[in-house]
Amino acid sequence: VDVFQAWCGPCKPVVNLFKKIKNEVGSNLLHFAVAEVDSIDALEKYRGQCEPVFLFYTGGELVAVVRGADAPLLQKTILKQL
Repeated sequence: VDVFQAWCGPCKPVVNLFKKIKNEVGSNLLHFAVAEVDSIDALEKYRGQCEPVFLFYTGGELVAVVRGADAPLLQKTILKQL
């Protein structure tokens, strides 16, 4: 989940990375979503930050968090979680 604030929007360059990985892996286990922290109370702790935050869930449980648009770290985290 790409967690963002309305004033800065979702991290668009990372969307392309996720699409590339999904095409390469071809897994139905990988899903990408965006969530605006200002409208979701459960994400309140991510408000007021100026860096993108990516939350990784498996079976409804938070399993990893990546702060910043670090493409190699995001790819490594995705592949590890798959």
